[in-house]
Amino acid sequence: METGTAEMPHTPDESGAEPAWTGLPRALLKLRRLVLVLWLAPLTVATGVLLWVFAGPGWAVFALLPGGLAAWGWVLLGRNWRSWRYAERADDLLIKRGVLWREETVVPYGRMQLVEVTSGPLARKFGLASVQLHTAAALTDATIPGLDPEEAQRLRDRLTELGEARSAGL
Repeated sequence: METGTAEMPHTPDESGAEPAWTGLPRALLKLRRLVLVLWLAPLTVATGVLLWVFAGPGWAVFALLPGGLAAWGWVLLGRNWRSWRYAERADDLLIKRGVLWREETVVPYGRMQLVEVTSGPLARKFGLASVQLHTAAALTDATIPGLDPEEAQRLRDRLTELGEARSAGL
């Protein structure tokens, strides 16, 4: 699985060793950038044509604003994709994400009630699936988006097994 190269601070586990962080597949970045272009390219063209027709050619230059937004979004999507990481530890699952506002979610295996693997039509086309973790507290529900389907199923099976072993959730 190809992942980003951004370094994030590591949280040591109970033994003092650093957990093995796993990034998200590059296909997720490609999918998100495709959606960005599919939304903003027609908007740019439509804005340019409408401004040209109704306001004149000089105003059509403002159609470049959605194009600039697309370029900015392209960069931001890359930064966001590189920020996502997850790590499996002995008693919990760690999920890190965020560029400006960094979040780290710790989901104890024994607190999980349900683990879902979902994949919509576009995600399936790109060979991706998401893992949704539900716990007793609604605020600690967590998602890992855009995994390879095999990895998502492996993670679901492992989390289910560990949750049952801890006997509090699943």
